[in-house]
Amino acid sequence: MVPSHPLRFSIPAAIVLLAPAGCGESPTGPSDDEITQLPRALSAAETEVIGASTRFAFDLLAQANSPGANLFLSPLSASMALGMTMNGAAGETWNQMRDVLGFGSLAEEEINAAYASLLELLVGLDPSVETALGNSVWTRQGFPVHADFLAAVRDPFGAEVAELDFASPSASVRINEWVKAATNGRIEDVVPAVIPPAVVMYLINAIYFKAPWTFRFYPSDTRTAPFHLDDGSTREVSLMTLRRELPYLESSRFQAVDLPYGGTAFSMTVLLPRPDVSVDDLAASLDAMAWRDIAGGFTETELLLFLPRFRMAYERTLNDDLAALGMVDAFDQRADLTRLSPVPGLWISSVKQKSWVEVNEEGTEAAAATVVTVVESAVPIVRADRPFLFVIRERLSGTILFVGNVASPPAG
Repeated sequence: MVPSHPLRFSIPAAIVLLAPAGCGESPTGPSDDEITQLPRALSAAETEVIGASTRFAFDLLAQANSPGANLFLSPLSASMALGMTMNGAAGETWNQMRDVLGFGSLAEEEINAAYASLLELLVGLDPSVETALGNSVWTRQGFPVHADFLAAVRDPFGAEVAELDFASPSASVRINEWVKAATNGRIEDVVPAVIPPAVVMYLINAIYFKAPWTFRFYPSDTRTAPFHLDDGSTREVSLMTLRRELPYLESSRFQAVDLPYGGTAFSMTVLLPRPDVSVDDLAASLDAMAWRDIAGGFTETELLLFLPRFRMAYERTLNDDLAALGMVDAFDQRADLTRLSPVPGLWISSVKQKSWVEVNEEGTEAAAATVVTVVESAVPIVRADRPFLFVIRERLSGTILFVGNVASPPAG
């Protein structure tokens, strides 16, 4: 059956989500290549970590989404970068990070083990889909780091660990080249050319994804057509067209279609709000439970799909989003990173992500890199070698005795 209205998608990329296609029915693809089950059963801890990742994804979407603005994030990349960092946190800082990442009562050993097995599971699951995940930790030369922390990021996360002279321009070049290579050239310049002197460590996750559609769009069917923005204006875009049976779901608030990649283990789920529902309201209504119902509710339906061809780069500092979700202490002097280093006063100055995506007739290519920057509290330097004011006062009563301006100090 063809739905009464063709699916003309006029949505920002905020709700384009990569999701396993194992929930609900899979589209019929080439039988020899179709992946219908995981190579092994998931452990209880893995299941809980995947559930945590889903909760974190929609929490982050709700916080980061801005009306009328494009958005493209990798919750998985952010989770892995923060998951590594958790191994250096303690006390309330650790508790807040675990809660924000959605891990509930899981112990650190279970979390680390589940990350490790998830890395192994995702990479190579579908031979026709290129999925690469990499982690790295870069420390300032001579900065002491606890051996237990290094072991925790090397083993479960497979992180490359290197000590660099951050004062040398070659340090940022090497870090940026690592990210560029890990994302097949799609993400560049994640750290500045001149590394600030307070920075002692960068913890980085990089993810790269490239997959062909199971059912490709024909370029000859792509047409230029108006894309209707929420403010009532239109923009000319290239609309791809596909007519066939696909997993489909509709409700009073949205239409949804699941577009499989390769052997169907991976898919893109697209959600189109009804005309009386804004894309921002739809995004705000999504959570892990709503997503479970959507992912499990698809049925094979013949439909006519119109989907924009697009390419987008995105960048966001996640500090405010994470703080709003409850990760507060890590971003100031309250941070407890005593399991990372014996040096006191460490905190996270930023959690920054850069991402890139292209959707066309052949498939999808996407990449992201998340950088957690750890800094030490710098000793303030007051160097009065330029004009300054001074006040001589009696502190207890507040009486000011003298005021002065040294614009040009007398000799001597």
